[in-house]
Amino acid sequence: MSPMASTVSNESVTGSSLDQNYAEVHDRRLLIVDDEETVCSLFAQCLNERYSCETAGNAQEALEWLQLEPFALVISDIQMPGLGGIELLRKINELYLDTAVIIVSGVDRIQRVIDAIRMGAYDYLVKPCDLDVLELCVERALERRTLLRNARKYKDDLEKQNLELARRKSELERVQAQLVQSEKMASLGQLAAGIAHELNNPAGFIFSNMTLLPEYLKRVAHVLSSYEAASLNEADAARMSAARLEADYPNVMSDLVSIAVDSNSGAERIRDIVQNLRLFSRLDEAEVKHVDLHQNIESTIRLLSQYYSSPAIKLRREYGVVPPVECYAGQLNQVWMNLLVNAAHAVTERVQEGEKGQITVSTRLREEFAEISVSDTGGGIPENIRMRIFDPFFTTKEVGKGTGQGLSLAHNVVVKKHGGRIWFETAVGRGTTFFVQLPLNPAS
Repeated sequence: MSPMASTVSNESVTGSSLDQNYAEVHDRRLLIVDDEETVCSLFAQCLNERYSCETAGNAQEALEWLQLEPFALVISDIQMPGLGGIELLRKINELYLDTAVIIVSGVDRIQRVIDAIRMGAYDYLVKPCDLDVLELCVERALERRTLLRNARKYKDDLEKQNLELARRKSELERVQAQLVQSEKMASLGQLAAGIAHELNNPAGFIFSNMTLLPEYLKRVAHVLSSYEAASLNEADAARMSAARLEADYPNVMSDLVSIAVDSNSGAERIRDIVQNLRLFSRLDEAEVKHVDLHQNIESTIRLLSQYYSSPAIKLRREYGVVPPVECYAGQLNQVWMNLLVNAAHAVTERVQEGEKGQITVSTRLREEFAEISVSDTGGGIPENIRMRIFDPFFTTKEVGKGTGQGLSLAHNVVVKKHGGRIWFETAVGRGTTFFVQLPLNPAS
């Protein structure tokens, strides 16, 4: 029978829509291939009681059948017009892994039998073959086919489970790394708070004393000037002149004033650093508070003076009117630090090439969100890594200069902790802008 005459159309047997009943039916379908019609009829008549059989007069017709619908088993002669049985066997093994093959031939040669078995045939029967033997051989071939299919399915399931286990292991490692990093940042926050607290008192009285020192020096200089204006006898005047010369009095007085001014300036810087540390050390406050974002950003910028003190990098502030935001203040400080450090690194690479860089920090109100952006004029982010920017441990920095946790933690803080958004826009050779949106009053 021609495959086109089958009552089962190709449209009704799409592989992806096979249900269990359909699969069971086709597990009993046999295709008998022989150029002798009497052999096909005899085999089909013998096997039709237990199986659904179709016949084909040559290998090409058999391949057309196989293209239309699946068969559990093909029983094929070896010598046929056109493609022979061995070529058909090779095609079936290549294209239809779920189809078993039994070779039937009038040639009884050991080498041919060995060749057929090596090619993947389940069995080799010699014509004229006993029909009971044929039926038993078909039954065993189908049993073996079922075992092989189950083994393949089991292997596929194991591979899928292994992939899922690997994915979960990777996820656990990522979460563990974030927990470790969070604990590290908590410890650093507590350390910064402790240091700031301990430094606050001594820094306070140093600053207070250094504020008074220039004024006191002026008073001492005034007293010494009065002594210089006094009338002295010749011996006292000579002694005073020698003492002034020995002490290098004019230069010492001039240097004392300069030292007092410089020390006062240093004390102011120490006071500012302590204040910034105290502000930044809110990193691990557990309570949500209303916070002035501009104050937080400024304290972070001051702590990053090592990056922003270079005259080759210009920092612009474009602050809009943004009300206090209900947030974890210290955790957001870490976000600003990561964004500002990354921007500084990006711009520094351009500065080293002789170009001046610029970083712009902007804030604005967008409906019910506060939007903060950090823009740089660096080299931009290459297209092939943009999808991985927020992945844990991903970094383009050299070994020892980055852990790949900064933007991942920023994403976690903004999105998961505050219900906000973080994204970026970039152009190679022109720079990158990171945007952060935070809800003004997040749902409790």
